[in-house]
Amino acid sequence: MYAILDLETTGGKYNDEGVTEVAIYKYDGHQIVDQFISLVNPERPIQAFVVGLTGINNEMLRNAPKFYEVAKRIIEITTDCIIVAHNAQFDYRILQLEFDRLGYDYQRKSLCTVELAQELLPGQNSYSLGKLVRNLGIPITDRHRANGDALATVKLFKLLLTKDTKKSIIQESIKLNPKKQIDTKLRDLITETPSVTGVYYMHNANGSVIYIGKSRNIKKRLNQHFTSDNRKSKQIQKEVEAVSYDETGSELVALLKENEEIKKIRPKHNRALRRVKFKAQLVSFIDDKGYLNLRVEKADSTKSSIITFATIPSGKAYLARMLEEYNLCQSKTGLHQTEGNCFNYTIKTCDGACIGEEIPETYNKRVEAFIKKHTFENKNFIIIDRGPTKEQRSAILIEEGIFKGFGYYNLNHQLNNLDILERIITPMEDNRDARHIIQSYLRSRKVIKIMELTELEN
Repeated sequence: MYAILDLETTGGKYNDEGVTEVAIYKYDGHQIVDQFISLVNPERPIQAFVVGLTGINNEMLRNAPKFYEVAKRIIEITTDCIIVAHNAQFDYRILQLEFDRLGYDYQRKSLCTVELAQELLPGQNSYSLGKLVRNLGIPITDRHRANGDALATVKLFKLLLTKDTKKSIIQESIKLNPKKQIDTKLRDLITETPSVTGVYYMHNANGSVIYIGKSRNIKKRLNQHFTSDNRKSKQIQKEVEAVSYDETGSELVALLKENEEIKKIRPKHNRALRRVKFKAQLVSFIDDKGYLNLRVEKADSTKSSIITFATIPSGKAYLARMLEEYNLCQSKTGLHQTEGNCFNYTIKTCDGACIGEEIPETYNKRVEAFIKKHTFENKNFIIIDRGPTKEQRSAILIEEGIFKGFGYYNLNHQLNNLDILERIITPMEDNRDARHIIQSYLRSRKVIKIMELTELEN
């Protein structure tokens, strides 16, 4: 029995991906006997290029089941089956990754249709799924969606079964995917570390910090480091002798602490994280007709910016969402270059700033409202989020638009005056990376509360 499947994922760092869609067809060698298809809420943002490739975005998945809610069905439909996928190593790794996060030991035998096709159908120009099935006359719809690709893989697998008349290659290609055996030293380090949110530090034999990271589950993140086969991970596995950690409770605090610690300590294996965390920014300017314009452009430290983004496409995608919320004009945001009216005016969702029909004073008020909400300039507030224990909360302070630091307070002693706030805050460096981390986190994640400083007693 075979479980022919395809997964779509968020993209992102190796072993930090999440499933966004799953399609599984149970196949007995002659016909499909069961199937399971579902979107999945990955509980993490989707990379912009993946949204462009698959069409699956975060909004689509808001109400989709989370992986733990579909895990039982996946186990049931794949029990006593051989996993079949096009590039099975990837799909199998992602499945094991998701089940590892749930603490479940998921193991199945697997077959890769890429490897089978290379053996049974030599001489093809390409073995990518789309090109291969087209060359073989196999119809494919909904390319880069789990159901479309899984169905195409079913049809390809049927063809491969007929080509393997002796069944020898398939028998030889079936292999068990055991989890990598972890060195005793590394296993002990994982065992000694808790499953908490925070920042972790890897030390060499001299006690020097060689790597700093953050995670919502430090134990599982260490397991990923110590089972990965990439070059950096292998080097870390050789050098690490001890792991220490700071529990933060809040992922936002962990991100800020990781950012500051890497810049101060400069560990040898954090070279990539020393670079700036964003490549795009949103700026504003007044055009010659008096309209306030917005533009997403390449990051430039010499210019003041409203918001920063990891990439230009992610910035434009966010601006497109704000366009609807604030009733902005496409031509005044750089999303539609035209000499005449923008497309939204044609469909009556733009009030005509593009052609001077809406006066600058009226239009600019909405742009100013957008800027006021999203910029830190001259703002004074505290971000309240989880703390290291259930009895604690974290507080991140922004004063006059400047990131001042963070601290923790006990729920039994309410944060109700400025004296308490000043005592608990540990100062941290204000820089563009720190502000980018806070802005991007608040755009995509929820915190417990945002409190204006005016709410506190003097």
